[in-house]
Amino acid sequence: MVYVKWFFILAFWAVVLGFLHYTLPQHDIVRITDTYETRVDYGENSLFWASESSGMATEVPGRDVFFIQSRLTNGRPMIYRNEDTGWGWPPYFKFDSANLQADAADLRSTQDDPRWVVVRHYGWRNEFMSIYPNAVDVRLAEGPGERIIPWFNIVILTLLAAFVWGVWVRWRRFRRRRVDPVLEEMGDSVADFSDGVSRRGARLRRWWKNEPG
Repeated sequence: MVYVKWFFILAFWAVVLGFLHYTLPQHDIVRITDTYETRVDYGENSLFWASESSGMATEVPGRDVFFIQSRLTNGRPMIYRNEDTGWGWPPYFKFDSANLQADAADLRSTQDDPRWVVVRHYGWRNEFMSIYPNAVDVRLAEGPGERIIPWFNIVILTLLAAFVWGVWVRWRRFRRRRVDPVLEEMGDSVADFSDGVSRRGARLRRWWKNEPG
């Protein structure tokens, strides 16, 4: 039972950490190589695409999506989708995907004359499932080695840790005052019942041995 308990605890926190890693903003320093728009028809990976843009039809199974092609500072390719989040989740309230596409196109550069750009995004890149992170903002970087401190993530994670700590402390106090006494009383009742059954069984065995044949 101990292993089962820890399995569920670890699985729960793995889901929580995965959710936070997907949702919270991340920053990449890249060189934008191209921008384009293409038709996307969703399949099993539809969960990882944003909802329809504000004011667009919702009946169609797919739509045109902006994409931003880039190269990371280590030379590896990174492709971002550029979709509005609207009023949905995650709550970035992004309505300017067309403007962002224009800014990204204006920041394109070549390998011989690179212009390094900071792309703020959320989500994951997975080639097997065709999942792309969603770009939220682009700006010129100070250089390929610019240091970015994720203050927003630090604040959110600190508040979340404080909330979890407060809930845990209050639960322990509630358990000590309310739950543990009830469990102890139930345990005592079960023990008394077991002792009574044992005594009755012992008397029954003695009676059976003394019963004349």
